Parts: sequence; C-alpha cells; structure tokens
Amino acid sequence: MAFFKLTSGDITGFKVLFALAIMYGLISYIVHSAIYMEFIKPLGIDAPLDRFSEARAIEHVRVLSEDIGGRQEGSPGLRKAAEYIKAQLDVTKERAGSNLRIEIEETTVTGSFNMIFLGHSISLAYRNHTNILMRISSVDSQDTDASVLLNGHFDTPPGSPGAGDCGSCVGGLYMLMFQDVIAYNFELDFIATPSAASLLELARLTVDSDWVPPKPVIFLFNGAEELFLLGSHGFMTTHKWRDTVGAFVDIEASGTGGFDLVCQSGPGSWPSSVYAQSAIYPMANSAAQDFFGAIPGDTDYRMFSKDYGDIPGLDIIFLLGGYFYHTSFDTVERLLPGSMQARGDNLFSLMKAFTNSSKLLNAQERAIFRASANESDNQQAIFFDYYSRFLVFYSRKQAILFHSIPVAIFLLMPLLLRLPSCGLICLFNTYCDFLKGMLYHASGIILAVVFPVTFAILRLLFCGHSMHWFANPCLAFMMFIPCSLIGLIFPIICWRCFPLSQDVSALASSKEELVDEARFWGAFGFYSLFTLAYLVAGLGGGFATFLILVFIFPAWMIFRLSVKSFGHQSLRSTTCYVVPLIPCIMYSVYFGGFLAVFLIEKMGMTGSHPPPYGYFVPDVIVAAIIGVVTGWCVGPLLPVIGKWLATPSIVQFLVHGSVLALALSSQFFPYSTDAPKRVILQHTIETADVDQILDASYDFSVVDSNSLLFVFKHAPEVAKELYINSELKFDTVNQSQHERWMGIFPISSLFSRSLKFPAKTEDILEQYQNFPLLSTYQPQIISTGGSRRVYLEFSLGSLKEVWVAVLNITGPLSNWSFANYMLPAPEKVGNGPPSYICRLSSAHHENWTFWLEASSSEALRIDVSVMDLYLTESTKRLKGLFPNWMDITTFTSFISTYTF
Repeated sequence: MAFFKLTSGDITGFKVLFALAIMYGLISYIVHSAIYMEFIKPLGIDAPLDRFSEARAIEHVRVLSEDIGGRQEGSPGLRKAAEYIKAQLDVTKERAGSNLRIEIEETTVTGSFNMIFLGHSISLAYRNHTNILMRISSVDSQDTDASVLLNGHFDTPPGSPGAGDCGSCVGGLYMLMFQDVIAYNFELDFIATPSAASLLELARLTVDSDWVPPKPVIFLFNGAEELFLLGSHGFMTTHKWRDTVGAFVDIEASGTGGFDLVCQSGPGSWPSSVYAQSAIYPMANSAAQDFFGAIPGDTDYRMFSKDYGDIPGLDIIFLLGGYFYHTSFDTVERLLPGSMQARGDNLFSLMKAFTNSSKLLNAQERAIFRASANESDNQQAIFFDYYSRFLVFYSRKQAILFHSIPVAIFLLMPLLLRLPSCGLICLFNTYCDFLKGMLYHASGIILAVVFPVTFAILRLLFCGHSMHWFANPCLAFMMFIPCSLIGLIFPIICWRCFPLSQDVSALASSKEELVDEARFWGAFGFYSLFTLAYLVAGLGGGFATFLILVFIFPAWMIFRLSVKSFGHQSLRSTTCYVVPLIPCIMYSVYFGGFLAVFLIEKMGMTGSHPPPYGYFVPDVIVAAIIGVVTGWCVGPLLPVIGKWLATPSIVQFLVHGSVLALALSSQFFPYSTDAPKRVILQHTIETADVDQILDASYDFSVVDSNSLLFVFKHAPEVAKELYINSELKFDTVNQSQHERWMGIFPISSLFSRSLKFPAKTEDILEQYQNFPLLSTYQPQIISTGGSRRVYLEFSLGSLKEVWVAVLNITGPLSNWSFANYMLPAPEKVGNGPPSYICRLSSAHHENWTFWLEASSSEALRIDVSVMDLYLTESTKRLKGLFPNWMDITTFTSFISTYTF
C-alpha cells in the first residue's frame, strides 16, 4: 500500500503527467486524422467537371487490378493493361478540339546497362518492353519546346494485383489529363468493365477544359518499372522527346495511400519551390531525402534525375498501407479514402505551375544555364509541411543564417545574463553550468532510446516470437513510450542536486532559478548545435530541431515572466511554458508519429537476418525509433516539467506500466489479414539439357524475424503436406542455399535460413515440353593473345510466363556483349566465388544471342535461373493450404549449370 502514500510533490507530478497524457492524446488523434487524409472529402462520380474525382479514378484502378488482374512481365495481364490505356487515349485524341495537339505513341524499348541496386552490382539486358506516351500541347507549340513529364508505371510485382503500386498512379494520371465528363455507356471489344462510363468522362475533360498548356505535357505510362526501372531507362536512352523534358514528376506507391510525400527532389531547389507554391495539400519535407537512400528499393526518379538525366523533378510516393505493398492484399478495397483525391488535386495544380514557370528548360537550354549558374543554384532547399495545410520553404543559403542564429544566442547568453555585473570567473562558471545542462539533456535523449531497446531485448528473451506489435501499432507505443519517459527523466533523478559552478549568493538568485536556467539553456544549446551540425553535414532535416528552437525561446521568456508574476514556480507557470510550445509539439507528434507508423508497417519486409541477433532486429528498430520520437516530442518540455516528473512514485508508475505493457504484448499475435506475414515459396526445378530434370524442390523463405519454424507451426496443413513433424529444427532439414534463389537476386540477399523440401516431378513433365537451354551457336574464336570469345544462344523452352532470367558467370570473364561491353563489379552469391550477374527480360520468347570473352583457356561457368510465374497444380494446391493471414509470393524457378 506504500505506493498510494503520495506526497504533495507526487500528486503534483501525477497531475502534470496525466495532463500531458491528455494533451498528447488529443494531438495524436489530430495527427491520425491528418496522415490518413480524414480531412479530405473524396469527390464522387458526379463531381463538377473542373474537379479531380477520386471515385472516377478508382474505377480505372478497379479495371487494372480486378478485371485485368496481375500485370507482371510475362503475364497476359500486362498486355491487356497496355491495350486498355491505349484505347482510352485514342478515344481522347478523336475528341480533341482544334486548340489542342495530341500525340500518342506505343513504343517498345530495348537496352542494356549496369547499375547498383540494394548495394549489389548487376547488369540488365531487356527488349520489347512497352511504354505508352501521350503528349498534349497547344497547336502553336514546337517540337523542341521544353515539356513537363508525368511518369507512372502500370506493371506490378509477382503475386500482386497492384491497386496501390501502381494502379493508383495510372488511374491518377488519367484523371489529371481528363478530369470529368458526363457518364455514357461505352464498350471496348477486348474488355467490358464497370468503369466503362469513365472512359468518356476522361475524354470529355480534354474537350471541355478551358486550359491549354502553355508548354507541352508528356504522360509516360511506364510498362517495366518493377523489373529495375527498365521502362524509364528505355525512355531516357531512346525516345525522341527525352531532350525536351524540362521537369518531371514521378508518381509512385509504397503502400495504399495516406501521406503522398515528396521523398526526393532536385537537382537544385527549383522543383521543391514550385511544389511549395502550388500544392493544394502539401506533403513534403526535406528530411525524407536524407533517409531515402537507406530504404531498400528505388524509383524511376533515379533514371530521370541522376543516372541518365539531370532533369529537375519530384518523386512523390504513397507511404502508408505498407502492410500490403507488393502482396496479394494490394487491392482496391485497401486504398485509403482521400489519398487519390489529394494526389490528383496536388498534381493538377503542380502540372500547371511547372508549365507556366520561366525556369522550364529543355536539355540544351539547361546545359547553357548551368554552365553560367552559381553553385548555390544547385543546392537543396529546406522545407516542411505543417499538417498538409501549408509548407515552410527556405533556401540553403537562408538556412545557414537561420540555423546559426540559435548557436550565436547560446554563446552570447552568458554574457547577456552575467555582464557587466559579474566578472570573468562568474561568466566562465555560467558557461560550465550551461554545458552541464547540455550534458544532462543529451544523456536524457540518449537514455530515451537505450531504455526501450533494453526492455525490448529483455522481453524477447522470454518470448517465442517477435513483432507482437506488428498488427497493432498502438501496442508498440504502449510498450515503449513509458520506458522511454523513464530514460528522459533518469538524469534528473540521478543528479537531482545539480552541481552549480556559480556562486548563488553573489548572483542574488535562488539555486532553483539557476538550476532551471542551466537546464533550459543546456537544452537550447543541444538543439542549436544539433541543428547546425545537421546542416553542415549537407542534410535537410535540421528544420525539425530548428522549429523547437523557434518556439522554445519565447516559451522560456513567458515562463520566466510568469514565475516573477506568481512569485514562485507553480503549475500555472509551467502551463505558461507548455502552452506556447503546443504548435511545436504538434509538429513533432505529426512528423514523429508518421515516421513511427511508416517504419512499423515496413518491419514485415526488413529481411530475415542471421541468428541469433536477427531475431531482435525489428523490435530493436521500432523501440529505438519510438524512443527517438518520444525524446523529440517531450524533450523540449523537460527543462521545466522534468522536476515535477522526477519523483520515485512516477518512476515506479512508469516502470509498472512498462512491465504490464510488455507482458500484455506477448498475448497478441503478430499478424492478421490486415497485417500479413510474407512468405516466399519457390518451386525449384534443376534441369540438364532440354528435357531432363535432376531435382525438384519447394524452397521457402521469409522476410522478417519470425522464421520458417514459426510459419510451419501455424500452418499445420502445409507441414503435413511436406511431411514435417512437430520437432522441426533447422539442423534436421535441408537448407536452401542462396544460389537457388538467383532468379530474384539481389532481393534474395534479404533471406536467411531458407529451407528446401522435395517435390514431385510428374506434373512438371506434363506442363513443360522442354526447359531453358544455353548452348553455342557458332564456334568460339581464340585470339593470338590467348583470350577466347564464346558465342551463346539462350532459349526459354516452353516456359509460359517468364518474368526474368538471370546469368551468374564465374571464371576468367574479361568482356561481354552486354551493357556497352562493360562488366559490372563482381558480386559474391552465398559461398560462391566472385561472379558477374546479368538479368535478361523480354516481352517475347525469342532466343537471346550474346558472346562472352574469357582471358584464358580456363572454363567459364554459367549458372542460369529462369523465373516463371506459371504454377503447377501441385504448387497451387500447396499455396492454398497456408492460412489467410499469410501472403505467399509463389513462382517457379528453373536452374541449370553450364561450362564453356
């Protein structure tokens, strides 16, 4: 009962704690509404003719993801999707008025190049992939006029209907071009869909719209993005309009809606400046680009702005709903309401702003301009939105000034406070106290991360599986915020008697006043130095702590005046400090809450890391992020509220809350149909010659920390089918080596402890008449220097839906006919020797012919892996045995080995 014997200080502390809980709870509710677009009302089918309509756009998504279905390379759905898009554009062209010039092209792109993807060096060779383009311009425009490019891809990854990624993009592009029309009945021979009425709506917009673009607008419907950006590469290297593009917007999806964030912008600050001035619902911050490179994956932005062009542009991506990204759950029903409405309104306004900008230049004009431009013109700006209501934007040159002012204030403040009444010793002691306060605050922020990470590790030592919070994100906040708060106030508890260096009597101030002063200016100095250091490092996220500084300084002034007015520090004076900080706290919760939710959703695909530490990775990451967010959101309040919270009773309450939350969390199951477990099933067929099977197996892997033992435990019918007993252990079954997953390299680098089970071969022979084959088609040529050239032909056999073929070449390779005769850096797959990897993809089944050059007579070894999306009946049956809360990405892989 001792817990309930509270002192007056304890009671005051609990009042402060509960008041803060209510305040942060209300702010969190507002944040949830903002990031999930609840403040945006989607417009319906009958929306006005001059407005973007989410309902009409979704009808196109429905056709692409439901009526047509999977749109992977090799599947018939991709061709149907291209026909669907082309048919609508043709109807639009027929209805165009005399003031518009519309050009439509269906192009096939072919090429070969080297790239770094997920940190791995690979080559890509492709042919006959489909892009569809529409160019809208005024009748007075010239072919060389600078244009604006809007890019969205319509292909999907294996196993996904692709409503979010990226049917939502294509549907959005349609609506940008055509807005609204009156509903009519219209049918196409190749497909009849409920959205047929929207086809004439889209065409009608072009006819009825009063806006004629002052500069041409190009819409690129990209047919091969999921195959490592091949469609955009083909456009940038072969298309006649590539040099006219003066700005671009790449539309992507890493989920099913929510925040449509500007994740990358550049080169220079002009694209983000245009966005700041034109976006109706701005969703952008310069910190996103700081972290984008750390996220596995890439977008077409890379091709337009970095690798094959220097075009100014924006990369705009749906970031929430990541549970369903690249899964079979990426359906129309999962699209978050309001997301496409916000995207459409933003992009239509953005498109107008780009076409009206005097800075829109074609490639030739851009080269001339950059030759004479100042270096500062190419620097990234600092920007951030506030609840999608407005966007704060300032240049890097201005940032140097703004972000330096707080440091100057921190350094000058002891002079202003102590001189001329005190001497140099007093001034030195004041600096010492401020530095002690900075140390206190920094240690609290660090412990706010260390404590939840420690709690997470301790909890996992007693749990059978990890990620209990995955299907219930609120659980992660309940688990880790209390122990993070303990970390924040721990330094205050340990050093309650702040060791002042100043002489209290000489300054005619109370010790409490000087301690508060030291703690506040220590926190101010910490945020000031962090803000400036972030900017000096060339990063764009310093605005987050700069915003704290903007609000914390006047809040402290008001607090000091209130203390003098009331005669002592009280709850009223504390309120006078907290209330002015509310706008800053609201932004911290807004940005920090979004970051935490985004990362929680992505933890389902962080990779299966090697034991024993891999088991802890997702929980440690989430605990650390929530610790950082808690420190960011609560840290600015600590100099004043810390003394109220640093009582044994409150610490005891938080410890009990942490233990209770961590204990209750173990009762929650990590996955659900709204947060599926990702499992990879590969039907692997090892072949020799054109019709011989050496081995067949089912290979399994997962991409999070709950291993295959967890999968088979909760999928008993699958375990029974594979003859797995209840004592399954990794050392009792065959493990699937990395070489067997070559068809999806380098994605396979995320796998650890994959398993292999035998499969029957009867239905394989029934489905396939012959298998992929690599052979020579003319005699090799041996040069006088000892090198030799081998001429090879690669046939796909009778495979049905080939997504990609991968060549893994080891030996004395010195040159080849791919990638402009340039070898990539060698890679090491599993335990194999260094090798060169080339991915081949084609929309048709014609044989590939190429040559390899060896520097000596030593044999070249070529491991071939062909990924076919077609499944045998036995594989379909096995896939169907998994529970519905698991997403099973399934494909067939033919592997074979040759030496030449």
